[in-house]
Amino acid sequence: MNLRSLFIVTAVFISLLGNLASAQEMTGLEIMELVEENQRATSDSAFNRMQLSTCRFGIKESRITCAERPRIKSLESVGKNFGDDGKDTKSVTIVLEPAAERGVGMLSYAYDDTQRDNETWLYLSALGRVKRIASGNSDDDSEPASVFGSEFTTEDTDTGKLEEYEIRVLEETTEGGREVWKIELIPNAERARKSRYSKTINYVDKERFIVLRVEMFDQYDNEIKRLLASRVELVNGTWMARSLTMMNLVSNRLSNM
Repeated sequence: MNLRSLFIVTAVFISLLGNLASAQEMTGLEIMELVEENQRATSDSAFNRMQLSTCRFGIKESRITCAERPRIKSLESVGKNFGDDGKDTKSVTIVLEPAAERGVGMLSYAYDDTQRDNETWLYLSALGRVKRIASGNSDDDSEPASVFGSEFTTEDTDTGKLEEYEIRVLEETTEGGREVWKIELIPNAERARKSRYSKTINYVDKERFIVLRVEMFDQYDNEIKRLLASRVELVNGTWMARSLTMMNLVSNRLSNM
């Protein structure tokens, strides 16, 4: 190997070490900011058609399966990022099927500013009425609003406001054969008054900066819900999960979209 080749190899090696060290030194907040940035990229000017299915689930041959015929809804959604830094999001989702619910819609405004609560409105097509959905929980016994009768709630679909959480990396591990950071998010006092969860544990893919699994806990430190992401694909330069499954571990019901 001549001197020039040795110099090039050394430079590449040093660069790789630098990138690796940089990734290893990232804080939980920095990692979650990149996750949020990736999520915003997937929703910006995005038009989607999807199916939302909900059922009671059980375990059969070590696999999670529906224990009843699932209720299936066809949805259509569009989203757009806005604001000076593009960190706010407006989205609208409309039910296409079943026919009895066709036209029911949900309009959501998500703000990154911690001083502004996210806003959601539900349009009831059969009544021709618009209902504003309150953000967060009004009291300890209330539940966040369900998204079209599924196990997803408006709180589960919220983005931004990372400053409202204490965020730390618990460990580096694997999830579904992928190397991940295991990151804990604990809401501050202000956020805790609006949240159903005392903490969430996020498993973030170290290469693709996408959350593969989220564990959600109540005030007694019991895991009450779990989100699983699968069928991760690269779409227009951005990694996104084509399938999201929300499991309610209290009611033994799940929803997939």
